[in-house]
Amino acid sequence: MFVDFGLAKERGGGCYLRFDDTNPEAEKKEYIDHIKEIVGWMGWEPFKITYTSDYFQDLYELAVELIRRGHAYVDHQTPDEVKEYREKKMNSPWRDRPIEESLRLFDEMKKGMIDEGKATLRMKQDMQNDNFNMYDLIAYRIKFTPHPHAGDKWCIYPSYDYAHCIVDSLENITHSLCTLEFETRRASYYWLLDALGLYQPFVWEYSRLNVSNTVMSKRKLNRLVTENWVDGWDDPRLMTLAGLQRRGVTSTAINAFVRGIGITRSDSSMIQLSRLEYHIREELNKTAARTLVVLNPLKVVITNIEAGLVMDLDAKKWPEAPADDASSFYKVPFSRVVYIERTDFRLKDSKDYYGLAPGKSVLLRYAYPIKCTDVILADDKETVLEIRAEYDPSKTTKPKGVLHWVAEPSPGVDPLKVEVRLFDRLFRSENPAELDDWLSDLSPESKVVIQNAYAVPSVSKATLGDKFQFERLGYFAVDKDSTSEKLVFNRTVTLRDNYAKGGK
Repeated sequence: MFVDFGLAKERGGGCYLRFDDTNPEAEKKEYIDHIKEIVGWMGWEPFKITYTSDYFQDLYELAVELIRRGHAYVDHQTPDEVKEYREKKMNSPWRDRPIEESLRLFDEMKKGMIDEGKATLRMKQDMQNDNFNMYDLIAYRIKFTPHPHAGDKWCIYPSYDYAHCIVDSLENITHSLCTLEFETRRASYYWLLDALGLYQPFVWEYSRLNVSNTVMSKRKLNRLVTENWVDGWDDPRLMTLAGLQRRGVTSTAINAFVRGIGITRSDSSMIQLSRLEYHIREELNKTAARTLVVLNPLKVVITNIEAGLVMDLDAKKWPEAPADDASSFYKVPFSRVVYIERTDFRLKDSKDYYGLAPGKSVLLRYAYPIKCTDVILADDKETVLEIRAEYDPSKTTKPKGVLHWVAEPSPGVDPLKVEVRLFDRLFRSENPAELDDWLSDLSPESKVVIQNAYAVPSVSKATLGDKFQFERLGYFAVDKDSTSEKLVFNRTVTLRDNYAKGGK
């Protein structure tokens, strides 16, 4: 999209969005609707939306003309015979049948007088060519299937190889751009336009985008989805646009990423996923409001706060929030019971550790310093059940460590529970596509679901599409699985590794 729409826009041209809907069995309205929607979401506006099926009559008339010119014939070989003859570079026994006979049979094909699979129209190209795509490609096949866009008018349908170049020509396309696997089809593209005496657009191929730790081929993605290795085409771990959108990635970050890598004809280039993550962070850092969420809560009872007291404190939505702008702040309750991350507490302190430990102080972000005074352990003498602490209302203590936290909004009431899905790289290897058993390379840690994370009360107002930075944890977006009872958040991307010192 970026190459096609972007080049057209840069040069003051227009880019068609054309659906090559030549196979009536493969076309689904939901695919077409989704593509239109996702093109718009990516920020592109097609010059015109067209369908190859709009041109079925033109394509049929040109096929008749191709037969008349002696460049096509009706063939009766089975798919296996076609394959065998191509491998042996042998002509079909029907290749040199009289033109009038092919015209009559093609008309019978159109009228539904020949059974499905009993005849095809093939282009009379060059069976001795070094290019496999010149071995008398099929132009038309019989399918007694109504077409979602063209209805039941036709029972013969053109192939992609026949239709693509002709419709490019009919639409006056100046540049037809595609990826390198289509390069070998260039010969047949120009052969057909030349055989019909039609205008020839300029064709140019460039390499596909390959991103590390994932697969990009439709065949492999289809297996992941249909065999339920992932949760549908919009699984946030997939590099589908629907998956990235659901994960919380913005179209502007994707476009910035593609602009940054440029166009190449080197088919072996592998782009590191970290480059995409860089652009996602760059944008979300500027646009995602900050908030406080604790994924694995550990209870801290602050013994020198009265049982019923709840203080409303100001927290910043943005790091540079101006003090006189009330809209840049949100309220967080601070009370006798607060929760910190379980990973932010250790029984044994060390010099390079900035979290909480017995006898040590930390600052609770936007609130007060607290000091651990006691630890309540389970019977195994290892598992920490609860921490007792005292807070410093004067804020004279200046601890180095700063922790995020969530408090009980009122005495005895648990904080807001939310579900958080932590997504990571789908595959362990950088290039899983080249592995024989690529499915065994799927990472078991690619999706971790935390059912009962705690969030501050203001998070309850979040709606689908809202994006946040959960302080010290990463960037998160509201998922479509959210309900009025419980919000669900997807981790879009982690923060830069700013907290390595924290012993994480």
